[in-house]
Parts: sequence; C-alpha cells; structure tokens
Amino acid sequence: MILDSRNEFADATTVAAAAGTALIGNVMDLGTDGLNDVDNLYCVISVDTEIATAAAAGTVQLFLVSDALATLGAGVVANCTTHASTPLFVTGATTTNALLLAGKTLMQVELPKGQYERYLGILCTTATTTTTTGKVNAFLTPTPVTQKSFDAPFQL
Repeated sequence: MILDSRNEFADATTVAAAAGTALIGNVMDLGTDGLNDVDNLYCVISVDTEIATAAAAGTVQLFLVSDALATLGAGVVANCTTHASTPLFVTGATTTNALLLAGKTLMQVELPKGQYERYLGILCTTATTTTTTGKVNAFLTPTPVTQKSFDAPFQL
C-alpha cells in the first residue's frame, strides 16, 4: 500500500473522548478546485489501539466529511457534507468488540464521486459514555490492501 504523509488524517491519533463529536487528526485543504471526479482513491480507517470504555456501553462512529470551513462544521456532522461513514460500533468495558481491536479495518471505501467542499477530514461521534482508550489511523491511498495473508500449512 502506498502512503503519503500529506494524505494522512490520523497516525495513531486518539479517539478517547467524552460523548460528543470531535475532529480526529488533520484536515486536508483541497484548494478552491476541491476533489472532484477523482478515480481510484480510497479512504482507509483502521484501529491502532483498541477502542473501549471504562464503564457503561457506548457507541463510536467515524465520518469522512468535507466543509467550506477548516473547522469542519465546528464538529457537527450535520453541518458538513458526509461522503462515507463507518457502521455504528458498540463499545464497552465488560465485553470487547472484536471489530474495535488493534489491526482491524473500520472502513476501506473508494471515495464516492461528487462535489467535495474545500476542507476534508474525519469526525468521530462518541455516544452514551466516555471512550477511555483507542487510537486510529486514517488516510487516503490509491492502493488499499485487498488481499489477506494466511499461515502456510507447512514450515519451510
């Protein structure tokens, strides 16, 4: 997979936060022309450190959004243009969500066609309770990982 630091939103960036919506990592300035009619560019969000809560169960959802302001709608998803989102993941201290463990990919999606506003970034909505641990990686790449590796049935 090809990675470019200028196409990276987050590199082991924490998502631990109180209930609410927060900007995760960097915001990309697409310039006045924006990012329109792009081909073969993927947004990938993966877990670097397990996402969990200390107490009651809660939920976490991440969004790829664009906005005319660098503040990305002041952290309000409804104030932005949403281009892609993860499913709503349940977090909890007493049970581990296998989808939120280190190394798991939360989203790998080809950027949809359409009009993008000037600034592009990732917003994370945490609901019900505080997320106490968790870090994510988020970036754009033309070459996402599409194959899986398996152990050989024999040793060399």
